[in-house]
This record gives sequence, structure tokens and C-alpha cells, in this order.
Amino acid sequence: MSKEKGIPPGWSYNPASWGQRMPIVIAAMVGFAIATYLALFQLKVIDTVWEPFFGNGSQKILTSKTSQLLPIPDAALGAIGYLVDALAGIIGGTRRWRTMPWIVIAFGLAVGPLGFISVLLVVLQPVLYDAWCTLCLVTALISVVMIGPAMDEMLASLQYMKRVKDAKVSMWKAFWGYKEVQGRVI
Repeated sequence: MSKEKGIPPGWSYNPASWGQRMPIVIAAMVGFAIATYLALFQLKVIDTVWEPFFGNGSQKILTSKTSQLLPIPDAALGAIGYLVDALAGIIGGTRRWRTMPWIVIAFGLAVGPLGFISVLLVVLQPVLYDAWCTLCLVTALISVVMIGPAMDEMLASLQYMKRVKDAKVSMWKAFWGYKEVQGRVI
């Protein structure tokens, strides 16, 4: 590992660098803002929703049975998911793939399923409702774009955990970032 830059062994860059993480955090905050706006419409706090391309498609999608399957609107769940992604993205330093594997793995597990659910909901729009929602498509795109960089960092943490296991060091302590483990495994 490059001590100065926190680059994992075998990597040419640090997947936990701020340059890698800040675009994800910014995208998550944009997703959070859009999903919150859509949730406000679903909760009837605002009367209309912006739709520049698909007529009343957004209203049709946002008031559909699919959007109401759970006790809270699906856009509100999306907003919560994006907020979790943003928070998990800013926690820890540039060596967190090694010093805080728990947050990196939680980050990856939060980003991945959100992207999958977004794609699923986009597929359902024309199939079930013969309609499209512009801002729903934007949030789905945001979710998908976030997956790659988040998975890079998660892979670095999982590789680190494998090295911990191979060195016969406590995986539990390494996962939670105990300092005594960090000096024993690169």
C-alpha cells in the first residue's frame, strides 16, 4: 500500500479518495432532493409535479398502486436511501477501505440495492402503467451511476478482509477497524 495515498495493494488508485467519493455523495444529495420533491407530491404536500416530456405520466406513476405498496410512499423510501448513501459516503478518511471496512461495506450494500430497485421501478413504468416519469428516470440514472464507484471501494475492503483472514488475524476486529489489526495486515 502506498502510505501517502492509501492505495490498496494491486490498485493504481485509491477508491476511498475524496475524488472518488465526492461525486457519489453529490449524486446522492441530488437524488435525495429529487426524491424528496416527489415524496412531497405523493404525500399531497404539493399539488403538482414537474413533468416536461410525458404529459401526466409523472402523476400517473407517482399515484400508482406500485408507489403505494408500502406504508410510506416509494419516493420517500428513495429519499431515505439517498440520504443513507450520502452519509455513508462522507464518513471516514481516505484509508477507510482498511480502517473502517464496516462503513465501506454498508455503503456498498446501500448503493447496490437502491440502483437495482430504481431500475426495476423504471421497467414497471411502461409495462404496468403505459407512462413515464421524467424525475423518476433521473433518479434511476443517478442510482445506476453511483454503483460502479461504490463497488470499487467495497471490493478494496473485501480484498483487505481476505488478507486479514489469510494472515489469521481477527476478522471481527479488522471489520470494526481496531487499530491493533491495521498494523498487522496491509
